[in-house]
Amino acid sequence: SAGRPQLCSGSAAKSLLFRFLPFLRWLPRYPIKDWLLGDIVSGFSVGIMHLPQGLAYALLAGLPPVTGLYSSFYPVFLYFFFGTSRHNSVGPFAVISVMIGSLTESMLPSENFLESVNGTNATVNEELRDAARVELVATITVLTGIFQVALGLLQFGFVVTYLSDPLVRGYTTASSVHVLVSQLKNVFGVSQSEHSGPLSLFVTVIDLCKKLPDTNVGTLVTAIIAMVAILIVKELNHKFAAKLPMPIPIELITIIVSTGISYGVNLKDKFGISVVGNIPSGLKPPVAPKISYFGQVVGNAFAIAVVGYAICISLGKIFALKHGYKVDSNQELIALGLSNFLGGFFQCFAISCSMSRSLVQESTGGNSQVAGVISSLVILVTILKIGELFRDLPKAILAAIIIVNLKGMFKQFKDLSTLWKTNRVDLLVWIVTFVATLLLNLDIGLAVSVAFGLLTVIFRTQLPHYSILGRISDTDVYRDVKEYEMAQEVPGVKIFRSSSTLYFANVELYAEALKKKLKKQQKKLEKEKAKREKPWSNDAGSPSLPQNAEDGPGPAVIELSGGESSAPSEPTLHSLGLPQPSFHAVILDFSPVSFVDTVSIKILKNIFKDFHEIEVDVFVAGCGGEGDLQSYEPRPGRASFGTQLIVQGVPPWCSHPQGFPRGQVLQVVPWIQSEP
Repeated sequence: SAGRPQLCSGSAAKSLLFRFLPFLRWLPRYPIKDWLLGDIVSGFSVGIMHLPQGLAYALLAGLPPVTGLYSSFYPVFLYFFFGTSRHNSVGPFAVISVMIGSLTESMLPSENFLESVNGTNATVNEELRDAARVELVATITVLTGIFQVALGLLQFGFVVTYLSDPLVRGYTTASSVHVLVSQLKNVFGVSQSEHSGPLSLFVTVIDLCKKLPDTNVGTLVTAIIAMVAILIVKELNHKFAAKLPMPIPIELITIIVSTGISYGVNLKDKFGISVVGNIPSGLKPPVAPKISYFGQVVGNAFAIAVVGYAICISLGKIFALKHGYKVDSNQELIALGLSNFLGGFFQCFAISCSMSRSLVQESTGGNSQVAGVISSLVILVTILKIGELFRDLPKAILAAIIIVNLKGMFKQFKDLSTLWKTNRVDLLVWIVTFVATLLLNLDIGLAVSVAFGLLTVIFRTQLPHYSILGRISDTDVYRDVKEYEMAQEVPGVKIFRSSSTLYFANVELYAEALKKKLKKQQKKLEKEKAKREKPWSNDAGSPSLPQNAEDGPGPAVIELSGGESSAPSEPTLHSLGLPQPSFHAVILDFSPVSFVDTVSIKILKNIFKDFHEIEVDVFVAGCGGEGDLQSYEPRPGRASFGTQLIVQGVPPWCSHPQGFPRGQVLQVVPWIQSEP
């Protein structure tokens, strides 16, 4: 119809297409002269890093090395079309690989593929085992992609906000310990049975210690030499980064040299050093996932989806902030999801972003995902022509590459001292996450960590900081009188503030803290007045709360201080011969309060009633995020209770149809009741 926007118009379709295929927006405007050379250099640099890391992380995932090459090609190429980050280097990542490895080892342990030889010795049929694991991991990867795409389409990019920075850093640090322990068998050259489930890390370490006498010296020496060489060159790369056109590809050099030595000296036969073995050349046709696995791996796939996305979006936002562009969090979910989903059909395992590769992509002049395409082409050439040459590569070299690349994650232990000085609760989240992940393994550890992180939020709202505010002279600024010497209480007025919002879990603590802050004077006066006014209790004109005052929620009826009340006068403290309290007004600063519930309203009604009993007026200030508490001048004389106003909205007791100017205080009195 006329005047209504056409949802199926050409412009709407174009906008939708550009949203899901971001490369269509920037590629036509790609500045070839300014960016192309940098992207080519960056692409080759990252591609050279992808090769050894892909082989190594496949080993970490318990898969044939060639799957690491596939995972460094297909997802990287696909991310070019769907991703919004210009500098993220997607592909195999240690934490995701070890999460997959723990799953393959638990569901398809090597013991399931033992075959007897000559009726006596039993050996593992590695070909059959690897084929079964590839099928399992392909299914996990497809399911991971489905989760990520679904969350992205539903605009659930915010789900990663439940993974706080201390939680992610504690989790990745604990994961790096799992990675380290899993590679020690390749460093020492011993064979170990695979363990999974809670405490499996410690069982593996104990088992390894028992087998240390069987260490293969040749394997150990090979690993140590490789680690020392890689560490030294990486430090030189870091030190002379400004002078080097690109980092020295020490990992690639190491695997080329070690493969040549292994082939020439025949390390496998002479010294018993385990090698990678056959790496088939060429690409495999797509294979459908085994849907029967879905029910068994759904929880693990969701955990991998969330962790992989959390790492990717955090890196993407860092680079986007540095280079002045925006990263679409929901589109990043879709991009990762499609890369995983489609990659799963081609024997890839789940991917994320690598900090080391992303930094190299940025520092060597990469400006766009054209660098990613070039790096994927480097891997493609390797898969088609070069990969089979690495069949004699010692596994100890791959283990050395993995362990050296954990250095950055182990530096996160420095967080402990920083968090100790800045935020003890975040420190507790970090430690609990680290310990839970070590003890309970990666999947259960993540669930426990997220649950604990959410509990700390609830805990912090249940035990906020309560304070009595005072005014700093000659200003309209109010601060905690205990923390600021210059803050002085307004005579006869108590200004009470909580650092948290009010809801069912903390409102009773709020009421108790208010009474505690105002000493015991309130309780004493209430009891004395109750005793002395008993003769008045049968007076038909005496005020009382309506019977439905404690009923369920409804439109809040607010008493505004107004004109003269027609209600009969009630006994006062003076008429009963009781002393007046040292204060005549209480102001509740509600500037931190973002929402309330019906339980809070009921408790607040009781607070208003209790203070009314001792002739203390209760005022609410700072409603609706008005900011700092403004000046308060007590009204002359004792306020009377008059006009009723039924108020809809949130928060109901401090709203007004016309609104209140900043700084005006609204008085609220006890009888807040349901609408008749």
